[in-house]
Amino acid sequence: MLDPYFKAMLDAAAEAGGPGIEALGPAGAREFYRGLSLDGDDTYPDVDIRDLTVAGGAGPIKARLYKPKSAPKPGPGLVYYHGGGWVIGDLETHDKLCRNLASSGGFRVLAVDYRLAPEAPFPASYDDAVAAANWAFDHADEIGFDPARIAVGGDSAGGNLSAAVAIALRDAGRHKLAFQLLLYPVTQVDRTTESLRDLAEGYFLTKAGMDWFGDCLFVNGGDRSDPRVSVLNCTSLAGLAPAFVATAGYDPLKDEGRDYAEKLAAAGVKTEHKHYPAFIHGYYQMAGLSPDAAAAVKAAAAKVQAALS
Repeated sequence: MLDPYFKAMLDAAAEAGGPGIEALGPAGAREFYRGLSLDGDDTYPDVDIRDLTVAGGAGPIKARLYKPKSAPKPGPGLVYYHGGGWVIGDLETHDKLCRNLASSGGFRVLAVDYRLAPEAPFPASYDDAVAAANWAFDHADEIGFDPARIAVGGDSAGGNLSAAVAIALRDAGRHKLAFQLLLYPVTQVDRTTESLRDLAEGYFLTKAGMDWFGDCLFVNGGDRSDPRVSVLNCTSLAGLAPAFVATAGYDPLKDEGRDYAEKLAAAGVKTEHKHYPAFIHGYYQMAGLSPDAAAAVKAAAAKVQAALS
């Protein structure tokens, strides 16, 4: 059954009505997303925060470093990419989640503010994500990362970017990732899954919203089957870093997340797939709404901590 806290939220949203995110346009959708506050009230005073710039695909981009006060130097580090369909989201929308991960896991988090579509269509976000991961390795001493213990992670579109970065770094052979944290990731934009049809509306993320995100990302056209974004189409996943893949029972993206976890495992990648049957898309940002979602964030942090220990 659907988590009662999520059900209450969805029922209230349905009663209130209003347009879908796809009707708001990029600026309106970004403002709406920034206005959501479901992460809880904890500001995590045990975590020091510093804004900085890192290399992007076409020049410097903003980033934010979260350092637990007790974290050793050098120590494990997570390069984190926010969700939002490559169109919305920023350092602020995911600030509390990154604070929570850093505080709960005791590792540094480098959040990356990659360029957004439609102003910067594909492959801008991909190029920024890859460049930022390479920057983290190249500047590991500066930010306190142990180069042998660096992970990538993200939620939704950020999970997609994390998966794509892991593939890119493997192929380049210059840096070796230690772990992938893939939270309800997008793994294909070139076809419709059964869950995307069956859960098309009424569960926070909608098919119309996903279609709009894809249209923004490919506003200039292009091949949506490109494995740099539809990572399920990657010819080989062998040799990738171990992965934790999380999905949700009421998430339109659950099938593609499951399929990617299965493809990783079939390629010999150490993979754990954690399915939360009562959850909706976005639950890692809803720790202030559902106690079980709050526990899921702690569990994800523990997975990173264990993998990088």
